[in-house]
Amino acid sequence: MLKCFSRALYAAGRLTSKTAPISSTCRGLEQLRPALIAPCPPAVWPFTRTIWMLCSSGSTAGPRQGLLGSTRGTPHLSCGCGGLHTEGDKAFAEFLSDEIKEERKIQKHKSLPKMSGGWELELNGTEAKIVRHVGGEKISVSFNINNSIPPSFDEEETQDSQKNPDNEPEIVSTPNFVVEVTKQATNQSLVFDCHFPEDEVGHGEEEEESDIFTIREVSFQPTGESDWKETSYTLTTDSLDWALYDHLMDFLADRGVDNTFADELVELSTALEHQEYIKFLEELNRFVKCN
Repeated sequence: MLKCFSRALYAAGRLTSKTAPISSTCRGLEQLRPALIAPCPPAVWPFTRTIWMLCSSGSTAGPRQGLLGSTRGTPHLSCGCGGLHTEGDKAFAEFLSDEIKEERKIQKHKSLPKMSGGWELELNGTEAKIVRHVGGEKISVSFNINNSIPPSFDEEETQDSQKNPDNEPEIVSTPNFVVEVTKQATNQSLVFDCHFPEDEVGHGEEEEESDIFTIREVSFQPTGESDWKETSYTLTTDSLDWALYDHLMDFLADRGVDNTFADELVELSTALEHQEYIKFLEELNRFVKCN
């Protein structure tokens, strides 16, 4: 409307500036009267501004969230860590806190148990090595606790543990382990690759004479090298003469690697695995909570 009115005044000014009679000027104004009172097209800018105000503040200083912003209904918050914090994360963190408390309650060993027989323990994360020296020989046993807990497929035990949580089967770590026997006068080590058969773990008193671990492979490897040579001959025990196998087992027993050692190794590995599991839960909890 203002635009139309301005246009009419401009036209009237041009008519009055000419040296024409007053009557002519009046006739000119009479001719312009329909234009002055003629309705202008309906303006649509108030609605457009309303939409613009809902979407923005209208200031050029910076963006401002409006009523029709695109982030409506965002299901998370953010903090200085730059990560998400959803309701699921909150529930997850609460579950982890409770789980850590329960695992600490059932933790048998607050510190790792020691091996009898003068074994010295060396740790590197999930890898462990125990070493002893006997009569000029160095005997080292190394193992890794990752994937050391055998799966349980006993349906009766699973159903019983679901009915009564106190009857849950005990989790035992039975890792594969490698025994290296090194003599001072040689530049190579006799290496035994050993493991715990599932049916031999947790043997009873009536099975005291049986071996709770077995030898799978035997080979010679260069002393002091971490990587074994694939070109070295490896003796597998699957089809080995039983007399030779018994002598190999006696060879290890004379150097302290026997059933007593194997039982203590399982206890040490179980305690270490549980300790690392609790550390993992604590680190996972800090990661989820971002602190």
